[in-house]
Amino acid sequence: MNQIVDLAEMRADADALRGRIAAIGPWFHNIDLGGIHTAPDHFLGDYPRDKFLRFASALPADLTGRTVLDIGCNAGFYSVEMKRRGAARVLGIDSDERYLAQARLATQALGFEGVEFANLSVYDVGALGERFDLVIFMGVLYHLRHPLLALDLIREHVAGDMMLFQTMQQGSTAVLDVPADHPFFMPGTTTPPPFFDDPGYPRLHFIEREFAHDWTNWWAPNAACTQAMLRAAGFSVQTTPEPDVYLCRTTPVPYAKHGPATVYPARRAGGAAGPAVAG
Repeated sequence: MNQIVDLAEMRADADALRGRIAAIGPWFHNIDLGGIHTAPDHFLGDYPRDKFLRFASALPADLTGRTVLDIGCNAGFYSVEMKRRGAARVLGIDSDERYLAQARLATQALGFEGVEFANLSVYDVGALGERFDLVIFMGVLYHLRHPLLALDLIREHVAGDMMLFQTMQQGSTAVLDVPADHPFFMPGTTTPPPFFDDPGYPRLHFIEREFAHDWTNWWAPNAACTQAMLRAAGFSVQTTPEPDVYLCRTTPVPYAKHGPATVYPARRAGGAAGPAVAG
């Protein structure tokens, strides 16, 4: 009799969980919550788990004592995975309250305590007032109207050591070795340098309207552009475990001696410089 009651309770709990999952859908992260999947019919398959398994070995297996910031955390898949590796503190941020509700439900259902979530955008990271050992910035850059500003803010305010980065890429996978100082004309001529037309030149493709029926897909860099933007913001690519996934470390920001590149001081009435506010 007790077994029958236990089974009935399990079915009732499962039905209740399915109802909670449906109430805050649709889900972009397919997360296995004890045999109940949040997006079982995802057009990319078991996403993002399948993708994560292809580059998971590039990350430290043991994050004990480390802090992690997951920017654009969505339903919290990567936040949970970093907690599984023993991270002392994991903070996931997203500007979509529905995704944060999904993340909170997923961590609760999986029994993970100590994962924090907050409604912040990448442009708000300066408000956190702390640096993290690992920043996760995946699947966000191409949705931003100001992508280089986002990388600059991450480097300036929250990146303490490593950053796991991913972006949609389009165009050539070639990477051209471009000169550090671009000439206006080829020496002794009035001919523009030819490398701007090379497929391997860093190129950030602008999407004016929609990509794959999504109006928030603004940018599609080629591989050379992704790497160049990371370097320009003060990140060194350590490894590329997937063509669109980069594990980086912080490095000195180029041209930092000339002053901050992230934001410019606002001017108060009378011309006095005031504090700059980004976002």
